Amino acid sequence: MISYFENLLSTISSSLESINEEEFNNLVEDSVRTVKSGKKIIVSGLGKNVPICEKFVGTMSSLGLDTYFLHTNSAVHGDLGVVHKGDLVIILTKSGETSESVYLTKHLKKKNANLWLLSFCKESTLSKVISKAVILNLDHEGDMWNIMPNNSTTLNLIVLQALAMEIAKRMEIKLEDFKENHPGGHIGELLNNE
Repeated sequence: MISYFENLLSTISSSLESINEEEFNNLVEDSVRTVKSGKKIIVSGLGKNVPICEKFVGTMSSLGLDTYFLHTNSAVHGDLGVVHKGDLVIILTKSGETSESVYLTKHLKKKNANLWLLSFCKESTLSKVISKAVILNLDHEGDMWNIMPNNSTTLNLIVLQALAMEIAKRMEIKLEDFKENHPGGHIGELLNNE
């Protein structure tokens, strides 16, 4: 079991080191500009990326930042209405070839959304049509067949949480702002005792 954790940490670390820091900083700056201009940040994913997107939205909401999850499938059945011109939309797809994501991207372009890609393939259908991207290398998914969305979804979570923390830092979100949005649970108790 220990060897699994060692391999996991090595794979995750190697993948995070492959991030182009300039691209990530551009995403942070673009996100801050989007929120400051009164527009939304929207994350869109499918399958195992759904709870990853929801976690990011939950973090951003607790910081008081306007963020939504757009399910890749539901989007083309009416949920595209949440997207307006100038909203920043981050598409999560490991391969950049997911047919649903490719189809959705065509419609997001028609809505003049500011598109970003979070993926693990430098050369893909989506990397050719979405010019702004954070692409990670991934040596192995960590399962027996190197196919299950395991390490890739963990990395998406880490990257999106880092994005949320950097946005909050650059927008100078205060603990008081967080406290206002999180009155319940143990965290609410801790903050109310200050």
